Amino acid sequence: MKITWRGQSCFQILSNSKKGDKPLSIVIDPFSEEIGFKLPKMEADILLVTHNHFDHNNVKGVFGVAEETPFLINSPGEYDVGGVYIQGIPSWHDDSKGKDKGQNIIYLIKTEDFKICHLGDLGQKELSEKELEEIGEVDILMIPVGGDGATLDAKDAAHIISQVEPKIAIPMHYNLPKLKLKLDELDLFLRVMGKKEVQAEDKLNIKKKDLPEEGFQLIVLNQV
Repeated sequence: MKITWRGQSCFQILSNSKKGDKPLSIVIDPFSEEIGFKLPKMEADILLVTHNHFDHNNVKGVFGVAEETPFLINSPGEYDVGGVYIQGIPSWHDDSKGKDKGQNIIYLIKTEDFKICHLGDLGQKELSEKELEEIGEVDILMIPVGGDGATLDAKDAAHIISQVEPKIAIPMHYNLPKLKLKLDELDLFLRVMGKKEVQAEDKLNIKKKDLPEEGFQLIVLNQV
């Protein structure tokens, strides 16, 4: 499996779950150019949108594979697409049960024996027992850390990680060059996590056997 971070909360996951020559492509939260930089050209078999804000819902910016329209998921529920199981869990974009920013969808993706959790623009400072039960065990967690009233800040993100206890966590939704949104720097989150320096990778190529047997690993991806 290959995971690429496109910036903000946008990821592309290439999974070998699809039969045929090409891997199955899953794209999450494509952003509009209003954000300050362009969305790279991507094809998707499956397209996930966590909430209807311009920096997460540019569905027209993603192409279908072999001229087919991507299978769009933008609401809670359970889905089985091309052998990939996806569950959307309702949550909140703020810590006041949606009064300020509305609803957010947490997505669980099961493919190649991996369980991936993308938190979208989660703004809750804590996950409920019900949410944690639905999320269950997680191999790879994609978590917002940029704070500044938009979503989880560094301390909140660290707490959510302690609740979920993933084997790997990948930070997202933080300040980048040219970004027109005001978000915190990644360094703030790294300091809270006790990491002085983390070598960023362009892509995460991973097999199930590569997951840490014990403990937790923080992986930072470059925007590509």
